[in-house]
Amino acid sequence: MKRLAMTIAALGLSAGAAFADPVEGTWKTEPGDSGGYLHVSVYGCGEAICGAIRKAFDAQGQSNDSYEHLNKRMLWDMQAEGGGQYGNGKIWAPDRGKTYNSKMSLNGNTLTVEGCVAVFCRGQTWTRVQ
Repeated sequence: MKRLAMTIAALGLSAGAAFADPVEGTWKTEPGDSGGYLHVSVYGCGEAICGAIRKAFDAQGQSNDSYEHLNKRMLWDMQAEGGGQYGNGKIWAPDRGKTYNSKMSLNGNTLTVEGCVAVFCRGQTWTRVQ
């Protein structure tokens, strides 16, 4: 009986990895006004998708370990809608320090991320790092 319980528990743990959302991973943002860019880790958080800034780089591609927003949450409450579409989430824009309603669209190794206030939107296309 103990062996059966351990087997079921092991299957449960492996099933979580098998059902990881295809958007999960590390994504490179487009360069900002200064030419620098970020690596954002996108991961499942409960029933939603979240993302946090894990690395920052300057315009020359040098790592900026003193970037003030390292490990800060950038995406949250993003809901999978099927077909590579995600919506009803929030995104925090470090360059403006503001939070926007957000949606995303996954197409292979590119992720289009958009933040909107009313009818005014801006977005970026991120590329998969891993």
